[in-house]
Amino acid sequence: MLKSKMVRKLTLTAMASLMVIAAGCSAGPAKESETQRSLKVMFYDESYFFQQYGDLFAMKYPNTEIEVISTQSIYSGNNGEVMDYNKAVRDFIDKEQPDVVMVGTDNYDKLANDGKLMELDTLIERDKYDTETIYPALLEILKEKGGGKLYGLSPTFGGSAVFYNADLFKKHGVELPHDGMSWQDILDLARRFPTDGDDKTRIYGYGTNYGMSLSMLAQSISSAEGLTAVNPGTKKVTLNTDSWKKVYKLALDAIDSKTVYNPKDGGFMGGSMEEYYQSQLFLMGRMAITTGDPYILQNLKEVKNSLKDYKPFELGMVSGPVDPADPETTRSVYLYDVFGIRAGSPNADAAWDFIKFINGEDFAKIKSRTMNNGLLSRMGYNKEFDGHSLDVFYKLKPKVSADMYSRTDEIPVEFYSQFQQIQDRELALVQEKKKSLDEALQTMEQESQVALDKAIKDKEANAGKEGKTEEGGGDAATSDAGSVSVTETETDTE
Repeated sequence: MLKSKMVRKLTLTAMASLMVIAAGCSAGPAKESETQRSLKVMFYDESYFFQQYGDLFAMKYPNTEIEVISTQSIYSGNNGEVMDYNKAVRDFIDKEQPDVVMVGTDNYDKLANDGKLMELDTLIERDKYDTETIYPALLEILKEKGGGKLYGLSPTFGGSAVFYNADLFKKHGVELPHDGMSWQDILDLARRFPTDGDDKTRIYGYGTNYGMSLSMLAQSISSAEGLTAVNPGTKKVTLNTDSWKKVYKLALDAIDSKTVYNPKDGGFMGGSMEEYYQSQLFLMGRMAITTGDPYILQNLKEVKNSLKDYKPFELGMVSGPVDPADPETTRSVYLYDVFGIRAGSPNADAAWDFIKFINGEDFAKIKSRTMNNGLLSRMGYNKEFDGHSLDVFYKLKPKVSADMYSRTDEIPVEFYSQFQQIQDRELALVQEKKKSLDEALQTMEQESQVALDKAIKDKEANAGKEGKTEEGGGDAATSDAGSVSVTETETDTE
């Protein structure tokens, strides 16, 4: 596997420009180390790293030379084959030995529990580093996944909310959505909007930009309520239960009511920017409710500036979707990148300076002007975007089970494509009234379990072959059979 190592030094011109940009947000002179330091950082791409983090960090620590170890090399050499991405990331860290590790929450969990990351609590206490204004729920997630200790910090996060067109609600006499909306609440309101008219002019009660199929809607509902079809711990498929039946029934009724946007032609398939915007029904005022992340606000701003005859509408936002059994929490909060220090790093002090900086207040002040990498973990800076308050994304407490993602490597990725095929086939029969929902769920569970058992058996057989190859001097690290990261919350055990 080829590796891509790139070292970049800021020019004096670039440094001067950045200092001008940050002057209004950071008081005091730049902090300089007395000696030259080096720092090896693991990241997706060198250019994006410096754009997002490195240039600003170098302004405060000009004597720290950063070497970016690009994770793009993980994808090279697999010839398009399915790979175990999580394992490949861990192998990459062992091989490249970065000082700053950048991982998702699944690998953070594994690395922390395997002793591969440096514990940060003592460093925070030593430097009296202020974490009071970091979104507390994110710290709870990271500590929970680290066995009660903090092994990383994430400067940004993603979240979901319920967006609505207040003008459509008022026009059709429907009460406005409220905080803590469940999927039942959302779809009940959506059914109160008319379904008449042609595809070019009619409105929809609910939808997303590219449409919402029955299986997609069922997945969204089940995720909010903490149900998962596959339990990596027990390796069992669970679908034929009352809870799952309720989820599929809610989704099926909504699709059948014609109030959910689900274009038969698949939606926008290419064309001009104007045609693209016209296909985004919520942006064009033809959809009462949608769910999504804060980038919807950015899209609304873009369409207003792009279409000459665009008619803006009054936008509303409330928290949700939530599990009705626990409406104060959400399972829709996720961390983009978690930055930690590799245990045993010879440059731990420089690595900690970097993590402190990108999670600090000065960094948040500058980045609050854009929304190009999610919401800021530092509260009080992402207050609004284009005149809309972002408080809704901080209202609910994230809910994460203790073993979330913990054993997903054991489920082969090949299984999920088979599962999707089984699900789509059975749900189509239900929609065509050729099979009852009870019969379909029973078949889905039974056939999916057979497919899972076979996929696991095949993976174990392949692992055995790779082990023998490795004993003979081969490199098994780059040819693993593969698995996929799966959101595991609470499996329905009825």
